Amino acid sequence: MFRLSSMKVGLTPPIEYKAATAGEDFVVGEALKLASGKVTKCSGTTKPELICVGPANGAGEVPCVTVQDYMEFETTLAAAPTDGSLAVGDKVTIHTDGVQVTATKTGGVAQLVALAGQAAGDRVTVRF
Repeated sequence: MFRLSSMKVGLTPPIEYKAATAGEDFVVGEALKLASGKVTKCSGTTKPELICVGPANGAGEVPCVTVQDYMEFETTLAAAPTDGSLAVGDKVTIHTDGVQVTATKTGGVAQLVALAGQAAGDRVTVRF
């Protein structure tokens, strides 16, 4: 899950309700993008526009916060790096589950700010 870790401003991000893609389930902390005016899961080399902060409501809308440059998010590594190690400043991709990052640097969109370790499940802090 992408959990807001810190912000370089003293404001609480506003929650916006966005139309949900039909048939898609959303989880708190999921990276999202807009497609055809509706939110959908974001993964791979696509930079997320939004982070889900609650379940969809009865009107088919998902509560989200807009990702800003000054926000840092805590999440976990989906897998350990296979070709070397990761370092602060590296950019990695978003896992297919939309709630973790990979150890893949090619085309990365999540810049590592802090690492608690290099194993699958270890906590990392990123910014987009």
